[in-house]
Amino acid sequence: MAPTLTPVTDIHGYHAHVYFDADSQAAAKALCEGAAALFPLKMGRMHAQPVGPHPDGSCQLAFKAALFGEVIPWLTLNRGSLVVFIHPITGHDLIDHRDRAIWMGAVRPLDLSVLPEESPTYDL
Repeated sequence: MAPTLTPVTDIHGYHAHVYFDADSQAAAKALCEGAAALFPLKMGRMHAQPVGPHPDGSCQLAFKAALFGEVIPWLTLNRGSLVVFIHPITGHDLIDHRDRAIWMGAVRPLDLSVLPEESPTYDL
């Protein structure tokens, strides 16, 4: 059976989660601050411990869908060895994290049990 096609207009924005541990925290902070300085996006807090479905420390970069073509190539070229987990924001948290994810670097196990089917409205 063919997958159901969703219009691109249903993507309201993206989250890029930059993962780190104690040894890579400074590099993650520099990457996130660099992205926030270059692009009109929102940099979240540096979470030294796992938060939500994320298995490692992380920092979230939230940006509008129109910035995808600028932010993602920049992260690709500047992330070094950091793992970056990217997902769209469509209003369906579980599906966005489970089925629509993009990984840069090693795929890490997410705790999907903490995600609702539907998601709250995100401020981008």
